[in-house]
Amino acid sequence: MSTSTIQPGTLHRPLTAGDVAAAAPLPDILPPVRARRGLIGFLRRNPTIAIGGGLMLLIIAVAILAPLLWTVDPTALAPARRTREPSAMYWFGTDMLGRDVYSRVLYGARVSLIVGFAVAFFSSVIGLTIGLVSGFVRWADAIVMRVMDGIMSIPSILLAIALMALTRGSVGNVILAITIAEVPRVSRLVRGVVLSLREQPYVDAAVASGTTTPRIILRHILPNTLAPLTVQATYICASAMIAESILSFIGAGTPPIIPSWGNIMAEGRALWQVKPYIVFFPAVFLSLTVLAVNLLGDGLRDWLDPRMAKKV
Repeated sequence: MSTSTIQPGTLHRPLTAGDVAAAAPLPDILPPVRARRGLIGFLRRNPTIAIGGGLMLLIIAVAILAPLLWTVDPTALAPARRTREPSAMYWFGTDMLGRDVYSRVLYGARVSLIVGFAVAFFSSVIGLTIGLVSGFVRWADAIVMRVMDGIMSIPSILLAIALMALTRGSVGNVILAITIAEVPRVSRLVRGVVLSLREQPYVDAAVASGTTTPRIILRHILPNTLAPLTVQATYICASAMIAESILSFIGAGTPPIIPSWGNIMAEGRALWQVKPYIVFFPAVFLSLTVLAVNLLGDGLRDWLDPRMAKKV
């Protein structure tokens, strides 16, 4: 039986590239993942934002460019052409006073968008201020939140109706009434976020280092409240559009001379069974606008919340 002999010194010789057999490279089973960058990649990763934002931009464009979209004066009366069915001449038909429903629906988008955006902005700013103060300043929390709880105990639409009963009908008063009804919800949201943030170690470190309260709020607390506040603002915008339509529908909102979706539906309810298109078209536009805002809000929530982020 033959045995191999080990040459002296071979155990201490360092290994070379020829002594090591490299394994053959394995084939790629999955294609390499390419990072999607830019606006197109962002929209592909967030289709809800893409759909909601695209639909919202389309509605805003229609409202701004209404005079250029083959419309006529939405308040022009033509009794000889009243209650005409939708046709090539009157795309959405005419109402009981001969006014073009197509023109009134397009111009009515301006009122709903103005009310929705204005209420979302003002209620967010006021609610953010109240929530920051009540959430970080302990002695003010009990007083301010009890006032907010009292306002929230009244249904928002009833509160808006009561406030509109004290004033005359106008777009500005509608915005004010709905804003007052929505502020408590924003303030409670911000207060809840602030209560969880003020116990964080970096806030304790800022307090221990002698940082003033306003600086702590502006530098450490405020930036962390913007993400949930932005999502809440989209829902308030949609809610404000619905509230404005309800107020106008029952005659407590914008004056009848102003074409708004609520006013158009209120004027057509008497003819709903025989001329349903007068109510149908503004209702469809209102539904699409609210859907677009809600989709945008859901998409922003998924994008801004790290717990909802998709992992590969």
